[in-house]
Amino acid sequence: MNSDHHLKLDNPAWHSLNETHRSFAIGESEIKFYRPDICPFGGINSNHADLISFLKIHSQLDSFFVIGDKPQESSDLIIEKELVCLQMICSAPIKMELTENIILLKETHKNRLVELVNLVQPGYFKEGTLSMGDYYGIFEEAKLVAVTGERMKMYDYTEISAVVTHPDFTGKGFAKQLVAHTVNRNFHQNIIPYLHVAETNISAINLYKRSGFMTRRKISFWKMKKS
Repeated sequence: MNSDHHLKLDNPAWHSLNETHRSFAIGESEIKFYRPDICPFGGINSNHADLISFLKIHSQLDSFFVIGDKPQESSDLIIEKELVCLQMICSAPIKMELTENIILLKETHKNRLVELVNLVQPGYFKEGTLSMGDYYGIFEEAKLVAVTGERMKMYDYTEISAVVTHPDFTGKGFAKQLVAHTVNRNFHQNIIPYLHVAETNISAINLYKRSGFMTRRKISFWKMKKS
């Protein structure tokens, strides 16, 4: 796949906050962040952008991730960690028989959704993340045991995210079914699904490859904090 067709994905937070998610944006012409109750991500669109001055104005942004090129540091702003991810794209609907009862999660499910995602992937899912897109779940005896949803969204791309199964319910194929369901709904809307997965998460990478995702590039999530 020619990555030149997907250049907006080099700066996914920035383009999402200028398109589908513009109502969630804090920012200006060169720097935009999600509101901290929605998502801890931001994007920078210029090598000359002054992130440090921006954060002095927007004091509600304290600990966050910048996606893409390495951002500037200072005595007031430090990089805590670089999380290197594979950015993967699915080029066609996933052919799979869906045998589980997959439920569209609503506001009434929010507390259980936040609890499950932060149990397995702590630090990313906020109280308002549910409003970023559609989230789907599988229940066992009224217990939410697996979810998958949509996070950063542009007009023509949607990030598949929160692919999470409760540790007591792994190995049942729930994640694969939820990913297929979410991906296929995006293709039905003429939207290209993509995702980010830590380059060290080999089991998840293999699951996505079997589902038809291909690696486009590596991309870094820079965890930053005001010192």
